[in-house]
Amino acid sequence: MNWAENLQNNLTTAEQLKGVLQLNDKETEKLKQILEQFPMSITQYYLSLIHWEDENDPIRKMCIPSILETDLDGSFDTSGEADNTVVEGMQHKYKQSAMILSTNRCAMYCRHCFRKRLVGLSDKEIAKYFDKIMEYIEGHTEISNVLISGGDAFLNSNEVIEKYLERLSRMEHIDFIRFGTRTPVVLPMRITEDKELLDILQRYSSKKQIYVITHFNHPYEITRESKAAVQALLHVGIPVRNQAVLLKGINDSPKVLGMLLKRLTAAGVLPYYVFQCRPVSGVKNQFQVPLKQGFQIVEEAKGMQNGMGKNFRYVLSHEAGKIEILGMAAEDEMLFKYHQAKKPEDAGRLFTRHLEDTQCWL
Repeated sequence: MNWAENLQNNLTTAEQLKGVLQLNDKETEKLKQILEQFPMSITQYYLSLIHWEDENDPIRKMCIPSILETDLDGSFDTSGEADNTVVEGMQHKYKQSAMILSTNRCAMYCRHCFRKRLVGLSDKEIAKYFDKIMEYIEGHTEISNVLISGGDAFLNSNEVIEKYLERLSRMEHIDFIRFGTRTPVVLPMRITEDKELLDILQRYSSKKQIYVITHFNHPYEITRESKAAVQALLHVGIPVRNQAVLLKGINDSPKVLGMLLKRLTAAGVLPYYVFQCRPVSGVKNQFQVPLKQGFQIVEEAKGMQNGMGKNFRYVLSHEAGKIEILGMAAEDEMLFKYHQAKKPEDAGRLFTRHLEDTQCWL
């Protein structure tokens, strides 16, 4: 079967999980209630990576709903995405970058998703007005790169992907195009078994530089299949970079995070960012790691790397911008720097904040 047909076999209901997890009726009913608010979709491939004998298996935690998701403390829009929307389906937060929410679909719905308000649910924010979006980008020549995101950009059809590439590659002021996709991790056959997609990417990469930004969080996700997907992209000239999220119970130890970074660079994937988990409703109290602890984890993991593996920043994506977490300036005082800023006056600005030991966000 092709990748689209493969998705038809995803686990999406509480009844499907009942037998897998050996749930009783009460537990199944509770799971149904969670799925009414936050849908579930798990590929058969990703499900096969779970070590079922381990109740704390990280793959399991990233794909199977938890009762902790009913804790709605936090926000559904932690980075001010609504305020940065200039055309329905497109955000322009930073001067040089535009981001298109091309779809609300993913191959798998990650339980730590920061767009839980959107993915698998609402299509209110996604790109419906292709021409209006392209006209905006054409009219704003300060934009030098476009991120096609979602949802998952590679859940679009090849025809839609080519439509974006054809139009954007004609714009002289665009230096490069990025695709945000977790398919190398959760549905690698989307890439390895779709020669048409690879041909499209190769053809347009000769006209405009293309990057794939993916999202590995744990060494268990780096498999023979996922490495084959990465190699297929590299073979047609598409560099692959990784954005991980620091997640409690998943990669919140120097050993695990360090091994992830080492295996990524060995597979040809350059670490790009390690993100502080956002205080998203249904995510915050399940996955966030305190900032002080997070910095120590990241620094120790970084110490396990060669120069190539150190080529990333530990950041939080805040309403005010992408803020790099630099370290402790004094006891309980952490030093930060605006890596990217929404307001021009904040660009490059250093600042400190007093942090409590349990504080996870600014």
